[in-house]
Amino acid sequence: MKTILFIVGSLRKQSFNRQLAKLAENMLADRFDIKYLEFEDVPLMNQDLEAETPETVKRVRQEVLAADGIWIFTPEYNFSYPGLLKNLLDWLSRPMDISNFANPSAVVGKKVTACGAGGKNQTMSCRAKLNELLEFIKMDVMKEPQTGIALGLEAWTEGKFVLTDEQIAQLKEQAEKFAKFIQ
Repeated sequence: MKTILFIVGSLRKQSFNRQLAKLAENMLADRFDIKYLEFEDVPLMNQDLEAETPETVKRVRQEVLAADGIWIFTPEYNFSYPGLLKNLLDWLSRPMDISNFANPSAVVGKKVTACGAGGKNQTMSCRAKLNELLEFIKMDVMKEPQTGIALGLEAWTEGKFVLTDEQIAQLKEQAEKFAKFIQ
């Protein structure tokens, strides 16, 4: 069974994007092994640390290498992706063997898609910038379809994550296309 690694760009345990990932997991769990990348312990990118790569970075690289596909679920912060997600991708984009920068990184050629739940913008700006970065670090990006969820007022005032039937259908379409994309 192939593995899809979910990366949630929010540290909040009940984040809307973690809840979105759970919905996608339910759509794919009968055909794929779904894993979540825990990366809150990855240090800030620092070239001084690269020579003796931190164990946490080695761990996340191995989890990425073992996955057949990666699905990023991310909020939009100030029209872009969160810093913690950028930090993770910076580490993952570096060569695994820094003695030769021609060596591949853990993400080169990895199939990836992204989606997000947020405000009125439906994470559109975030996903556009994220797709640009993912292509730059040589990942194989599935750009269409990507689900952007505009959360209702109840999300922001009461913490309730409620999707419309149309939003669920969009997520299901993305899940089905991504399943074919990584086959």
